[in-house]
Amino acid sequence: MAKTRITLMILALLVLTGCAELMKTLQTVSAVTQLTEADIVGGLKEALTVGARNAAGRLAAQDGYWGDPSVRIPLPDEAKVIVDNITKIPGGQQLIDNVMLSINRAAEDAAREVAPIFINSVTQMTITDGYNILHGADNAATEYLRRTTRNDLYALYRPKISASTSKEIVAGVSAQESWTTLTDKWNTVANSVAGRLAGFKPVNTDLDDFLTARALDGVFLKIEGEELKIRKEVSARVTPLLQRVFGSLDQQ
Repeated sequence: MAKTRITLMILALLVLTGCAELMKTLQTVSAVTQLTEADIVGGLKEALTVGARNAAGRLAAQDGYWGDPSVRIPLPDEAKVIVDNITKIPGGQQLIDNVMLSINRAAEDAAREVAPIFINSVTQMTITDGYNILHGADNAATEYLRRTTRNDLYALYRPKISASTSKEIVAGVSAQESWTTLTDKWNTVANSVAGRLAGFKPVNTDLDDFLTARALDGVFLKIEGEELKIRKEVSARVTPLLQRVFGSLDQQ
């Protein structure tokens, strides 16, 4: 009799455990199936919009680029030879400091226009894109945005960068003027007899091209961080639609 009761208890526990797992599975399926195609695409567009605004806001703030080592824009790689030898030129280190601060200030200035460009771009998203992004990697939305908008963003963003680098930002001098002064001084040395004998090479980097590419890399990096927050942190889902769409992933 005792053995029978123990057997029944074990069976009951197994049944209850199975029911619990079944309920969890059903809840997950229910949560996903309740999402319409419009919900998924709408939620992802909201996520990209929120992420773009947050990222742009941080980058456009004072020291948004300059104060953040992860996105701070250095001198182009081609300028390494200048940095390595600039102390040989009177006032060279100050020129380096001025141009680096200037180009980062220019990027911060241009970042004020990034969010609307991204927001206009997310309208391209299809239903298939939405499903793939929702169930993709933690940076799937960012990679989609990078893939589908980078060329257009570059074309729209570079003129803003050019306008920014032409502004008098630091000590009444623009980033473009600082860069030109720096490279002119260096190229004078590099093109001299002594410079050629030392193996120095002139630097002819297009500052606006370099700055635009690096500035956009910084924007995508920040958007990727925002996407990860929305995927992983409930508190980052600031609208009901975001809570529904990304909440469905929590139950899987």
